[in-house]
Amino acid sequence: MSTHTNFIPINVAVVTISDTRVLDNDKSGDVLEKRVLESNHKIISREIVKDDFDKISQLFQNLINNKKIDVIISTGGTGLTGRDITPEVMKTLFDKTIDGFGEMFRWLSYSKIGTSALQSRALAGVSNGTYIFCLPGSPSACRDGWDQILIHQLDIRHKPCNFVEIMPRLLEHKLSRKKN
Repeated sequence: MSTHTNFIPINVAVVTISDTRVLDNDKSGDVLEKRVLESNHKIISREIVKDDFDKISQLFQNLINNKKIDVIISTGGTGLTGRDITPEVMKTLFDKTIDGFGEMFRWLSYSKIGTSALQSRALAGVSNGTYIFCLPGSPSACRDGWDQILIHQLDIRHKPCNFVEIMPRLLEHKLSRKKN
């Protein structure tokens, strides 16, 4: 990490996708909120949404269109059961995918849970200039995703590159279309 660049706090929304969680028992959302704040970023929104395609889609569209939000981190809905539909919803929202995020998450998970890591469909992408990171629903997965990937990539001081330094350029394709 470089010490020559000043830290830039980013604005984060934390979303838990679950039929069974409420704020009082949302341990995974608590883990993410705590780590985001300890890293000196800001929580703009904390939401819980049921495993329902339309409800998830509508909530994420609202968050994506909120100019105050730079990053959405979700937990839940990335498994293989019939109710786990987070990746299916996100694929309708992403302008671009960040394939390496899911690959790296599963690689890191393999060292802890072995071949069970195959069952994770963690994924990430960009929509309307907003980063979206979708983690599994366990507190352990949220700790791993934040501590081993996101804390670094969401810090402009991380070198050789990070997600924060390219944030101003995420909408270039839309700007170039308007000029033509």
